Amino acid sequence: MSRDKLQDPMVDELFRAILALENLDECYRFFEDLCTTAEIKAMAQRLAVARYLRQGVTYSAIAAATGASTATISRVKRFLNYGADGYNLILDRLDKKE
Repeated sequence: MSRDKLQDPMVDELFRAILALENLDECYRFFEDLCTTAEIKAMAQRLAVARYLRQGVTYSAIAAATGASTATISRVKRFLNYGADGYNLILDRLDKKE
């Protein structure tokens, strides 16, 4: 998805709201109001899949560990390799904190 298709004032406001969150508890509170449990779990699953893919874990092992379908794993891999580099950006930052 290109940024041009995504970017608009409402999305900018959403992202500013997310950037304003100060801790994990605030994230839970905001996202619990904003998204369904399934939507939050799906985003968390995609991030976990991206981490496993960067570690070279096989599709079958990723599916077993995360419950993700091979279609989801393939989609994450495509964006990990050819997307906007968001997965790599955030995973690199998370790795530095650990």
